[in-house]
Amino acid sequence: MVQSRGLIDPGGVAARASCLLALLGLSAPVWAGTVTGTISGSKWPLSTASTARDWEVTAHSSCASRLTLQRSATVIMKGKAFSPHVAVVAVGGTVEFPNEDPIFHNAFSVSGDNAFDLQLYKRPKMGAFTFQHPGIVKVYCNIHPQMSAVVLVRDNPLFTKAAADGSFAIEGVPAGKYTVKAWQERAGEAAVEVTVPDKGEAQARFALDASSYKTVPHKNKFGKDYTTDDKY
Repeated sequence: MVQSRGLIDPGGVAARASCLLALLGLSAPVWAGTVTGTISGSKWPLSTASTARDWEVTAHSSCASRLTLQRSATVIMKGKAFSPHVAVVAVGGTVEFPNEDPIFHNAFSVSGDNAFDLQLYKRPKMGAFTFQHPGIVKVYCNIHPQMSAVVLVRDNPLFTKAAADGSFAIEGVPAGKYTVKAWQERAGEAAVEVTVPDKGEAQARFALDASSYKTVPHKNKFGKDYTTDDKY
């Protein structure tokens, strides 16, 4: 489950022109390329429980705030699990948490400014939360400790999630020099430098190592250990 994030600080006339064109409402900058690449695991095959489907690739630029942001996402609670495990939304975006189980769930997070508590509800009800701050939000169920998810709240629109084979592509990236960062829940972060051309592709390849990852039991929303009896 791989995710990557890119930081872009392009300069020059082409970058400034693409900002102007975006402000005029064009669907994509005229001078724009594509960042493509692959993500693999070092000492950690992608066929394990942490797979490429949960990687995210993001690109930031001086034009990013003027482009279309992804304002919504859905994380389903079903079979005592969150699906998808990782969701991405822009600052100000809302994530819906529909419960498709006939039992109660209580999605919550204690992640700083993005903390929330949706309380108890079961099928067919749905809770939702609007995230106002960028960051990594760890989501759990207050009843079922095996349930966990991650919501990545981004302050730019240029992101995507890798395919099952670890490949990815970000289209419509303004020309310029970029630091593209790859982040994964178990493997941490890596970064590469790329130069995006006016047209064509720039490639970024990552190999992350999750061999030192250790699972630490989380607390419930009250900061206490979970009880062993499942009442719902």
